[in-house]
Amino acid sequence: MFYRYSAFRDLIVLAAVLLTLSLLALALWLYLICGRGFFWRLGPFLPPSVNTGEWPPVVAVVAARDEAEVISRSLGSLRRQQYSGRFAIILVDDKSLDATAELARGVASGNGPRVEIIAGEPPPPAWTGKLWALMQGAERANRLVPDARYIWFTDADIEHDSGILRDLVSKAETGNLDLVSTMVRLHCTSPWERLLIPAFIFFFQKLYPFRLVNDPRRRIAAAAGGSMLVRAPSLRGAGGLTAIRGELIDDCALARLIKKNGPIWLGLTGRSRCIRRYGLADIWRMVARSAYTQLRHSPIQLAATSAVMMLLYFVPVAALAWGCASSHYACALAGGATWILMASVYRPMMRLYGQASLASLFLPAAAFLFTIMTLDSARRHWQGKGGMWKGRARP
Repeated sequence: MFYRYSAFRDLIVLAAVLLTLSLLALALWLYLICGRGFFWRLGPFLPPSVNTGEWPPVVAVVAARDEAEVISRSLGSLRRQQYSGRFAIILVDDKSLDATAELARGVASGNGPRVEIIAGEPPPPAWTGKLWALMQGAERANRLVPDARYIWFTDADIEHDSGILRDLVSKAETGNLDLVSTMVRLHCTSPWERLLIPAFIFFFQKLYPFRLVNDPRRRIAAAAGGSMLVRAPSLRGAGGLTAIRGELIDDCALARLIKKNGPIWLGLTGRSRCIRRYGLADIWRMVARSAYTQLRHSPIQLAATSAVMMLLYFVPVAALAWGCASSHYACALAGGATWILMASVYRPMMRLYGQASLASLFLPAAAFLFTIMTLDSARRHWQGKGGMWKGRARP
């Protein structure tokens, strides 16, 4: 009899805990939906260009390390830009071990914007590899086109539509912006990509709501490293890339640096696309490389983030399942309502990537994997392998 009473009491306590946590998760979701810059709404999108009169000089800087698989398409898309102003391209071959440089030279020949391919030097102490490569490209850009108004930092695996540079410059000129960055459309066709890529963008927007980033009255700043058009005098005035030389999350660090002195803009576009395909291991490495850095290498922030992820994404599912199994309908209702709410908020992002609406219900599964990746990021840091990317660890 005692054991029956004890088991019944434990069930009551479990039900109360799950119900309380589910209601707390529901309250947090309501706050995120209404009080986090409406991050879940798609946009803003990069608008088409308008006539700005004289088009200023621009230099594109691309850092490439072992990009033979994609460099021909990405560099070719830069050479096809329909831009009326002076435009040059600098590609920094960052000690590639494959045929990146040779393929780039093949694309660079013929008519089109001037292309210079320079051999990158090993990064000095305290510099991250990519930022050092971009620094070498920016220094060459200053010598090649000293009157360039903008430097366009773009990744070696991004393919751009022919009018995208004109659109970026138009946005910067009409808005008097010091930085214009676009979250490019990531590759999303394989099962792992369909599960994780929309969730990756969704979590990024939740962390950095674009509308708050674009508000000059707010301190929050972010950029997407795939495409960043920076006003060259503003970059020099802020101390240049040297000021952020040790940053692992270089795009957001650059945005913070620029926003201290001028307005920035971050938005979405489908006219620039990442052509790199992602498997689970690729996405895992991408997240594990910098997730713990995002948490400032703090075990307290790691624990708090993991707890919040469990509360927001896992508790509602557990409450629904346990409530249905035990006929505790209040618990099931609270968990189910929260799960449906989060799926509804996620639906716009899924539509953007051409996914079925019902697939939004798999957001908790994606959240679980990203939480494990974040924990693995901490493990790698503690083992001295933090920031590992293409054979380089964080200095």
